[in-house]
Amino acid sequence: MVVELKQSVFKLKELEGRDFLTLADYTYKEITYLLDLAKQLKIQRKRGKTVHLLKGKTLGMIFEKSSTRTRVSFEAGIYQLGGNGIFLSSKDIQLGRGETIADTAKVLSGYLDGIMIRTYSQSVVEELAEEALIPVINGLTDRFHPCQVLADLLTIKERKGAFQGLKLAYIGDGNNMAHSLMLGSAIVGMDIAVAAPEGYQPEEEVVLKAKAIAANSGANVQITEDPKGAVQQADIVYTDVWASMGQEEEQAKRELDFAGFQVNGALMNFAKEDASFLHCLPAHRGEEVTTDVIDGKASVVFQQAENRLHAQKALMVALMGVE
Repeated sequence: MVVELKQSVFKLKELEGRDFLTLADYTYKEITYLLDLAKQLKIQRKRGKTVHLLKGKTLGMIFEKSSTRTRVSFEAGIYQLGGNGIFLSSKDIQLGRGETIADTAKVLSGYLDGIMIRTYSQSVVEELAEEALIPVINGLTDRFHPCQVLADLLTIKERKGAFQGLKLAYIGDGNNMAHSLMLGSAIVGMDIAVAAPEGYQPEEEVVLKAKAIAANSGANVQITEDPKGAVQQADIVYTDVWASMGQEEEQAKRELDFAGFQVNGALMNFAKEDASFLHCLPAHRGEEVTTDVIDGKASVVFQQAENRLHAQKALMVALMGVE
């Protein structure tokens, strides 16, 4: 089985050395390849098999934003693949003391086989990738969260079997999650409806990009201010916190502005009877989602969280290359 896995890794050799900055940079074929590889790696893990495809490789993990799932899943993932992960807080490296992104990228390229960065500005990730000689993975920015959506797509595939013909409803802030979910859904041919209050809707540039991709895949991208309309006959209902990291001072205002956008039992009744509930976590129970929904039978949030590990292992194998 390990031999078969290694052979399959080379089917899309062109992914080796690539960056992963946004899902829009990847085709349907490439995304589904990553999902298939993630499934294989997950099966191996569940069987207790050791698959050291990245033996001797090192991933540098730059964190300007704190994290639970991103850090643990990448660090555990590279370890399980036989490699090493190095945690690099912005407080501990010279990037946080004025060294340029270009200099940091060039220095790290001489030490590492890949870089994962979790930061604020998308432009930082893009400049790092432009200057680095090794793959750069976007672990999260204020604009995109592609690693999360790769895990989301894996979860949806596991639960529903396919993407075409499905509808995903995203309820809440038109943030990095909304952006990446629109792009991911459009690429795989899954309809998506984003319901966000006025003033909190997704960036128009990202909406137009998602709609352009959807025009080729057959998907539909809808932006609305009506949560009930968005959830109507949805197969997947998704939400995120109303105030993301760095927006804590806006919490009180956002609670008022997002009134009516809570995912609760009444809203879930508009979705299909077998609809699944997803949340990227951390969740604020009682705010964007009620306890009965996130802990209820429709919820797959912990399967979704685990899939960060498997999806990111596939990503590292594909981009960093196997031994």
